[in-house]
Order: sequence, then C-alpha cells, then structure tokens
Amino acid sequence: MASDATYFLDEKSKKRYQRQRIAFNILTYTFLTLCALFMLIPFYYMIVTSLKDVETINTELSTHTIKLFPSFKNLTLQNYRIAIYGQEATPKTFAEGNFLRYFANTIFVAICSTAITVVTSVLSAFAFARLNFKGKNLLFTLLLSTMMIPGEMMIITNFNTIKSINWDNSYQALIITHAVSVFYIYYLRQTFQQIPNELFLAAKVDGYGVFKYLWKVMIPIAMPTIVTIIILCVMGSWNAYMWPTMILSSNSPLKLVANGLMDSFTALNGTSTSDYLRELGYSIPDGLNAIKLAGSFMVTLPLFIFFLIFRKYIMRGVSRSGIKG
Repeated sequence: MASDATYFLDEKSKKRYQRQRIAFNILTYTFLTLCALFMLIPFYYMIVTSLKDVETINTELSTHTIKLFPSFKNLTLQNYRIAIYGQEATPKTFAEGNFLRYFANTIFVAICSTAITVVTSVLSAFAFARLNFKGKNLLFTLLLSTMMIPGEMMIITNFNTIKSINWDNSYQALIITHAVSVFYIYYLRQTFQQIPNELFLAAKVDGYGVFKYLWKVMIPIAMPTIVTIIILCVMGSWNAYMWPTMILSSNSPLKLVANGLMDSFTALNGTSTSDYLRELGYSIPDGLNAIKLAGSFMVTLPLFIFFLIFRKYIMRGVSRSGIKG
C-alpha cells in the first residue's frame, strides 16, 4: 500500500493539500529564520563593535547611528589589546590581575568540577537504575524533592560550611561545592532505565561485573546524554559569578573569568584609566562599550567553540530512536 498521504485524494484535493503544505513550510521557515536572526544579531553586533576603531566609535556617538557593516580599514584589535593588557599594553589588566590567569583558573575549575560531577552522576544514576537495595525508591524520592528548593536558598548554608572548614579562597570551594547535581543524576537515570535489563543479565552470564558492565555497555550507549551533561557543567562553571564572588576575596588570584571581566569593567571607570583612554581618543563613559564588548567576546568565544565541537553528540542524543545492538 502506498504511504503517500495524497494517494486516496482526487486531483483537486491533492493540489489544495500541496498548497497548504507549501504555505505551512514557508511560515515555519520564516519563523525559524526570524528566531535565528533575533539570537545572532546581538552576537554579530558584539563582534563588529569590539573591532571598531576610536574614530568610528566616536562618529557613531556624535551622530547617534550604528554601523553594522563598517569598512575593513576601520577595524582594529586595539580594544582587545586594552581589554587584555590594560594601559600601555603592559601585562596587567585594569583590575590589577592577569586576565589570562582568569581564563586558566576557569578552565581548571571547569575541568575538575565537570569530571567529578560526571563521575558522581554516572555512579548514582547506575545505582538507582540497575541495583536493588533497601530504601532505593525512598532515597531517590528524597533526592528529587531537593530540586524543589531554589538554589539561592542553599548559598548561605554552603558559604557557612565552606568558611567553617577554612576552604574560602581555595579551589576546593569552587570545585567541590557543585560536585553533585540531582538533576544530572535524574537525567542520566532516565537514560539508563531505557536500556533493556536483558543486557545486564546477559552480561552477568558472560562474567561481567557491575563496574565492567557499566563501563563497557551502559556508558557507551548513554554517551550522548553524558556529553550533554558535560556541556552543561562546563557552561555552568564558565558562567559562574555569584558563588565565586562570595567565596573569594576581592584581591584573590583564583578569580574566574566572569569575576575578572566584571572587575575590569569596574576599573575601566577609574580616574587613571579614564585619563589613559581619553589620550587614546575614547569618549568617556559611552566610548568604553567597544572595550567591554571585546572582553565579553573573549569570554564567550571559548564556550562557543566548545559547543560547536560537541554539538554532534547532542544531535545524536536527540535523534536516537532506539538502542543500537
């Protein structure tokens, strides 16, 4: 039997159906295009503005216009140089700290916290999905109930705990505090439960232990979900601002990139910095936007590249419709 939906329609109905389908596709792609432009235009504006030279910026401010397509000769990397090195291109940011070290701190914290979170999530999800022990369902229900508590309510408790064990101003405070996520455990448990239990029983017959079965069978099958968790963990660590601000002192060398960027923005309004930027021709304070956007783009770019590299795993997880044998 033909699978075409128009097989049993007469010629007039077929044409009407095709017109409706074409109109629906046009509306769908128009809507998706508008959504894409809505998200991409601010990102494009950030990149273009961060590359504009002083003359172009001041012209836009005086004429109250914005050039989305400036001339190539008006593009420069000076804003990035100032954002990274500060005055006179010395290896020192306006926040009196090494901006590149903020990147290194963030990468280190992101790698460590993500690795620990993935390990705890995989082991916990496997235990709740496959192992049988007394009180399993009650314990899992209690864990899920904690998701109803806003994260902001836990900040004071975590802060007091970290202070009591003298972990403030340390990598441990930045890494261990967020090493367990109930949401990731629940998310991965749902994936593990979709794997047929017959695979587990067959593996036990073949002499596989619990951890060997987890490593050889369940983790490869659930890899798209695990990679999604990795991406979310890295994004959370990279964008962290409130917790590092609370647990680190103002002059701590362990600041993450979001805190370092904000300190740089604050220092840009300082007297000595303002005088230096006026010498370069920047108008104060509106003319500082290009430098701020340059710093924002440098912070956003690594995360964007990371997402592009691993996006195929997310799509593989979305398109997965069954279990591969």
